[in-house]
Amino acid sequence: MNRKPFLVGLIAGGLLGLIPGFGLGVYFLPIIVAERGADETVLAGANASAERRGMFVRDLPGSDPLHYGDGEIIHSVENGITYITLQGHVTPGPDYKLYLTPKYVDTKAGFEAIKAQSVRVGDIEAFENFRLPVPPSVNANDYPAVLVWCEKFSMFISSAQLK
Repeated sequence: MNRKPFLVGLIAGGLLGLIPGFGLGVYFLPIIVAERGADETVLAGANASAERRGMFVRDLPGSDPLHYGDGEIIHSVENGITYITLQGHVTPGPDYKLYLTPKYVDTKAGFEAIKAQSVRVGDIEAFENFRLPVPPSVNANDYPAVLVWCEKFSMFISSAQLK
């Protein structure tokens, strides 16, 4: 019995299975470890205390069918704490960050040009109805837009103007 073809087949099969397996792991792991989003009470509080609002929409120039946001983004102040809340969802992915930006941009290149002047609010741990407190040292009113960015892959996800 010749073991060489068997070993070559085993190695080739292992490599062919490893690549899609890794890709599926990168996609599904954030979904598996995602936190629960804000509940109806939290969303009602954000809506009642809203200072500005914006919309994430699917068809931005920098978004694609697998990476986008959809829903209303709310800037609110509740009990002296400023929050950015999404009533909607972003497509799952690893290492998502929420930024306040000095101007509205809707592409990767646009954000890379202003990233140094932008403020990272925090990590997005829930992909539906997320809520993040703005750092106390940041005046959210100084920033007319928000943006979701995948830090790991330098990928634009979504953005919204706040009005």
